Amino acid sequence: MSGWDNNQTVAQGAPGTDTPALTLEQAVDRITSTDPRFAVTEADIRGQRYPVFANAPAHLREVLQSVETVYGDRDVLVYGDERWDYPRLVNEVNRLARALSELGVRPGDRVALAMRNYPEFPLLLLAITAVGAVVVPMNAWWSGEELAFALEDCGARVVFADHDRYQRIEPFSKRLGLSLFAVRDVEGEHNYSDLLARVPEASWPTVSIDTDDDFAVLYSSGSTGRPKGVVLTHRGLVSAVYSLIMLRLLPALMDPEQPAPTRPPCSLVVTPLFHVTALNSNLIQGLAAGATLNLMYKWDPEEAIRIINAEQVTRFVGVPTQSAELMEAARRLNQPLPSLEFIGGGGAKRPAAQVGRLASAFPAASIASGWGMTETNALGIIISGDPYVENPEAAGRLTPPLQEMRIVDEQDRPLPPGEVGELLVRSAANMRCYLNQPEATAAAMRDGWLYTGDMARANEDGLVYIVDRKKDIIIRGGENIACLEVEDALYQHPEVAEACVFSVPDERLGEIVGAMVVLKQEGSVDEAELKACVAEHLAHFKVPERFWWQSGPLARGATDKIDRRAIRAACLSMQDSGHSDTDKSDTNKSTAATAAQGN
Repeated sequence: MSGWDNNQTVAQGAPGTDTPALTLEQAVDRITSTDPRFAVTEADIRGQRYPVFANAPAHLREVLQSVETVYGDRDVLVYGDERWDYPRLVNEVNRLARALSELGVRPGDRVALAMRNYPEFPLLLLAITAVGAVVVPMNAWWSGEELAFALEDCGARVVFADHDRYQRIEPFSKRLGLSLFAVRDVEGEHNYSDLLARVPEASWPTVSIDTDDDFAVLYSSGSTGRPKGVVLTHRGLVSAVYSLIMLRLLPALMDPEQPAPTRPPCSLVVTPLFHVTALNSNLIQGLAAGATLNLMYKWDPEEAIRIINAEQVTRFVGVPTQSAELMEAARRLNQPLPSLEFIGGGGAKRPAAQVGRLASAFPAASIASGWGMTETNALGIIISGDPYVENPEAAGRLTPPLQEMRIVDEQDRPLPPGEVGELLVRSAANMRCYLNQPEATAAAMRDGWLYTGDMARANEDGLVYIVDRKKDIIIRGGENIACLEVEDALYQHPEVAEACVFSVPDERLGEIVGAMVVLKQEGSVDEAELKACVAEHLAHFKVPERFWWQSGPLARGATDKIDRRAIRAACLSMQDSGHSDTDKSDTNKSTAATAAQGN
């Protein structure tokens, strides 16, 4: 099993020779000094000096242009029976780019994509960015209300949507002045297929794109309720993607005796492309590495096994729930999946107990996990192989060579190893800003450092453990959910007096949404009615799955704010003791109130 670790050494030369071994840091220095793709220099970015790749593509269009000879006659994109080799992919991207320009899309304009993992998503993304416009992926699970908010916030006037998203957007499209294009499984006034047919042939766009121009706006749930638009640049994207590609070279250097890959790189994209894990870490990294990219419309472990075997997939990256379900399905169907070389995790922390089981189930694959954010273009901390099996609770080590890291106290003083503080990261991969939120940007970005809101500790060797979240975020199967956003939806019900939302541990999804509710009139509302109320305003995955009920005021702290941690601890304690969380008896209510106030 391969892996990388700061304490391991990198053998240079053939096994058995007297060539001195290198530490990981020396190995990184060797790669950056001998491989022109990863040569490092410095650049001024928005008034700050950062390490950057000297020779990497300046923007996403150049990334696509740079891999023509890498692909040869192999497929780039696969979706069911549909296949795109490199010439077909480029032909359709350039035709779409010309059609968008004729439609009036200009550099800097924002174009929204509201769809599941159809192949039109990457084709449009590449075309939009090729003409210097900014792509805005919309969360496909959002309600119409949430979609309307994001479209107004980003100012997009051109939107591409599949059937379900089209039905949600169409009612307000005229009010917002949208040109709404129907994609694949729905017909509308404007259609993707008609747009593509307008231009039978086209060459590469010639519009100038600066490396520090905006590439995308990705929405990420924040602790303030409404999703925040994270503005990412082309340089940030390329910095993250090429750092991750360089990381893939390290295992072979660290263990020269491990067998070289015998299959061309091939990835299975199973998480939504509107999230940074699938978009940057899988799709665009795979494109830059010359991988064949297999898209799944919807997660199905048995279908994933069929695709892995049929396409000889080498790389699988999903949320921990998906890797666990893949493992169980492979055992049930007696499918060892020998082509898999890498099983990564993102979006949420993988349960420690799952790490060893995955390594046993897939001995030919390196099991990996990491930490990253939308704000970092998914770059951050990673761990894989034996070091991960030996340290399953760890998030990993900082990905070289462009990043810096600090763990600080409330006064921004760096903390020694072993002490818990807020994790800060600094690199050219970090976001430019939060869209339309200068105060939030100023709070998160200070002197070039991104204040992540995650609480962490690091040991003497630089191994990082994420121990808590400063922000009130629930991560359900890789989806970020703001507690305040769900509380706002609960308060839409006229009988809700107070509500406190928090995470509840879940074996399958990592976390689910729980809520403590105080009603104005006892017994006037049941769980089903509150769920229906939330579902009117928010996506289904944000609807609370567990409820606790209380007759008196919720517990509060010294500043009179609701004490979320105390309430959560009391409710989980009740759950562990066998009390029914849906039982609205006076005993249950008083127990909750007493426990919560007592913490």
